[in-house]
Amino acid sequence: MNSGPLKLATRLSELLMRKQQQVCTAESCTGGLIAKTLTDLAGSSDWFERGFVTYSNAAKNEMLGVPTSIIDDYGAVSEPVATAMARGALDHSHADFAVAVTGVAGPGGGSDEKPVGTVWIAIASADELIANRFQFSGDREAIREATLVAALEVLIDLVDSN
Repeated sequence: MNSGPLKLATRLSELLMRKQQQVCTAESCTGGLIAKTLTDLAGSSDWFERGFVTYSNAAKNEMLGVPTSIIDDYGAVSEPVATAMARGALDHSHADFAVAVTGVAGPGGGSDEKPVGTVWIAIASADELIANRFQFSGDREAIREATLVAALEVLIDLVDSN
């Protein structure tokens, strides 16, 4: 992993510490990479509340309360699922912010509608819920790394603006 994600994680930690707030993660395609990167920083227990790795649809439903009807209607890689994951992570934690990611990291699993590299990133706070669709390129590792960087950047923007 390059130093970019660690620099972003450090920036996020400084913001959260200054504001005395905490973050949690809900990850599918990254498999815990965001939580791992955040907890690589010493002192992260002061601002990292918990992480959910919900790779399967059942885990999204059971751990985060994502309705199976939303997954059935829109697919796991969709804005409604990403936002439900973020809201569910916030509701099932004591964090002030939740970041959720769901996507197709490849090399298989893509479709015409959702090609490999399609990722939804959602951020939730008590009074805000945003989601963004990204289309990354490269191999599985590159897509997961790009998702990590984008998730941290979007999260930093939201934490900084609150």
